[in-house]
Amino acid sequence: MTLQTPVLNAAVNGATSLLLFASLHSANPGSTGASELTGGSPAYARVATAWPGASGTVDTLPSTNFNVPAGATAAYVGFWSALTGGTFRGYQALSASESFTNQGVYTLDSVTLTGS
Repeated sequence: MTLQTPVLNAAVNGATSLLLFASLHSANPGSTGASELTGGSPAYARVATAWPGASGTVDTLPSTNFNVPAGATAAYVGFWSALTGGTFRGYQALSASESFTNQGVYTLDSVTLTGS
């Protein structure tokens, strides 16, 4: 079946409406959201997402910043239903992991969800 762009846009928008908060993980989070970063000052926390809406069957989360504690490695981005607790929705490996010797900020350049 070939679906038209408006249908695929609606599907992408439906998916991103469930991906409300982004997280960073030091290892593969699996199906539970394991290995999420913690600690630091300012403290690591999940970040609310601001998906702009699908166009041409694609939606791209814009640049997002995370506080990262000293000694942590950011290797995966995850998505949740809530700022704390909540339901883990899925993850993607970062294009390259980044290790932090000191407290720092990780900038997630973008994440793209495609409905094709």
